[in-house]
Amino acid sequence: MEILVQLPEDVAKHLAARWQDLPRAALESLALEGYRSGALTQSQGRRVLGFQTRMEVDGFLKDHGVNLEYTVDDLDREAASSRPVWERRQAELADEAKEEGRRAR
Repeated sequence: MEILVQLPEDVAKHLAARWQDLPRAALESLALEGYRSGALTQSQGRRVLGFQTRMEVDGFLKDHGVNLEYTVDDLDREAASSRPVWERRQAELADEAKEEGRRAR
């Protein structure tokens, strides 16, 4: 959908002097307020802004002082997916420590 915004000429010039890409600034403002107010999800904001990854949206929101919605379920899901990596790394460290112990003898 295309949206046309009418601005008084002096206001448009003032904003364009501050924001070199006024249409992009308007789009970003819409996405920020949409996310802040709960009208847009993070995924919808990503699509509005044309970002490819969630990390791009996270960075954009962080740069604009917007806290991410992060639930306990999100934390549990990330903990479960990172646990095997953590366990594998602990095993590697233990093996390295054993090998160093052997070398020290």
